[in-house]
Amino acid sequence: MIKSMTGFGRERTVIAGREIVVEIRSVNHRFFDFSARTPRAYGYLDEKLKAFVQSAISRGKIEVSVVIHNQEGINADIEINRPLAAGYLCALRGAAQELGVEDDLKLSDLTRFSDIFTIVKSEDDEEEIWSQVKQAADAALERFVAMRTAEGEKMYEDISSRLDSIEATVAKVEELSPQQVTAYRKRLYDKLSELLQDKTIDEQRILTEAAIFADKIAVDEETVRLKSHISQFRELIRSSEPVGRRLDFLVQEMNREINTTGSKCQDLAITDMVVQMKAELEKIREQVQNVE
Repeated sequence: MIKSMTGFGRERTVIAGREIVVEIRSVNHRFFDFSARTPRAYGYLDEKLKAFVQSAISRGKIEVSVVIHNQEGINADIEINRPLAAGYLCALRGAAQELGVEDDLKLSDLTRFSDIFTIVKSEDDEEEIWSQVKQAADAALERFVAMRTAEGEKMYEDISSRLDSIEATVAKVEELSPQQVTAYRKRLYDKLSELLQDKTIDEQRILTEAAIFADKIAVDEETVRLKSHISQFRELIRSSEPVGRRLDFLVQEMNREINTTGSKCQDLAITDMVVQMKAELEKIREQVQNVE
């Protein structure tokens, strides 16, 4: 079944103390056009995300957004300035002796001196972070593809209905087209009868003229090709593979056959049918522009 190029998927998760939000959105585009918005410190994720998304999506203007929030202390190491701490301890104990007070110092007392602590941010493990982001991206992509598939099903139903309409109209054209020759032969015979009155009418000449007219307005080749294109179209829209470009080509070919049919036929009823087919095909073209 065909898929739409329009989609959206979002996932928020917390893994190993990191809150990660991944959003994937897309609109129609002739080719694969990718862009990513990631935090400046995680720019190395851009190419990984592109390869990841491209493995599942072949066409469309894709935008991926990643937000990473590290919970307090997740990527930080605490270091103690031991010489400074020893200096505080020595000074306090010296003061206790000089003042003759009890030395009741405990390790927890040193926490009052914040300058003995240094917060050192640890270097990120790129592969670990990518593994975590990919988990969120997997879920976002699953929702994204599900939305594309649901939209594709609606497009399939609409396109199939319009193909049915065109196919039914082609059958009517094939039925009416030969009648043009019969009507032309009768008009020609009546005209000659009026002009020649009692003179003998050359039946062979009328048949020849009718044959020339029939060849001029014959649309059987166009209708056969048009029905073949419709058959190919049905087969492609049932495919799960990306077929948007091939469908676009078939729309052009179908339009050419319909236009040629319109230019050959001189019957008003067939002309109206051609207009109807062109209107249906234009609606199909609009849908095809959004097929992956």
